[in-house]
Amino acid sequence: MTCENHSIHNGLGSAVAEVLVEIWPVPMRRVGVKERCGQMGPQPFLQEEYGLTAAAIVAAARELL
Repeated sequence: MTCENHSIHNGLGSAVAEVLVEIWPVPMRRVGVKERCGQMGPQPFLQEEYGLTAAAIVAAARELL
């Protein structure tokens, strides 16, 4: 699982997925901004808006497991 504070496309998650699928295919989840234009605002608002709170990240990890 990767978690990044920007688009899930063409970032760390994409790079990790490419390596995993070539070497050892395993279930994977990329947590980050999905298919949305960027916004400005206070960090807590943005984390909630994009599913990047600690609770959301833990929930994604549990779903993956």
